Amino acid sequence: MQMQIQALLAAQGGAEGEVVGSNVRSHMEVAKLAIFNGEAAKVRGFITACRLFLRMKLKGTTVEEQVQWVLSYVQGGSADVWKENVMEELESGEIEYESAEEFLASLRKEFGGGEKESMKAVELRKLEQGGRTMEEFMQEFKRAARGSGYKGRLLVEEFKRGMNGGIRRKLMELENPPTSIEQWYRRATALNRNWRESRREEERL
Repeated sequence: MQMQIQALLAAQGGAEGEVVGSNVRSHMEVAKLAIFNGEAAKVRGFITACRLFLRMKLKGTTVEEQVQWVLSYVQGGSADVWKENVMEELESGEIEYESAEEFLASLRKEFGGGEKESMKAVELRKLEQGGRTMEEFMQEFKRAARGSGYKGRLLVEEFKRGMNGGIRRKLMELENPPTSIEQWYRRATALNRNWRESRREEERL
């Protein structure tokens, strides 16, 4: 992967709009990104610039190519260690991003995307279902998720962590377990509702 990142960097100095590993070309000029070294004050600007470039220059490329391109601008300071860890996890298959936006969300989460967002993320990570119904837990989870910076796989993992273990295990042991957050919401709610109805039936007998 290191060689791929170096190739992407080299491509930035080549023909305008040309991206190694793809046939994408664009005649629109976009300012070259500044290197991101992990400073919290710069993370928002860096992510905004990445989104602009991805939309204007890398549209049609694979998620892997887009993630590698962003990583090529993550250098120095505290960012180096994080970058190396991400590269190792990608190469081993330990993590896989469904979209470049999901990767940018993980970058924002790692380096801090503002006080309000950080507080929302902390609130989300503290949530647990406990004795509440799944409907009650899900509504509070959705409220906390808005503005937290969590999306895609990261949001699913937090929802799984917060729900009661019995429901989580039953859903994960299914032949076709849920994958998206909407599937987790819908199937967890249905399973919890069926369990509560079964308990009420038993109590009436």
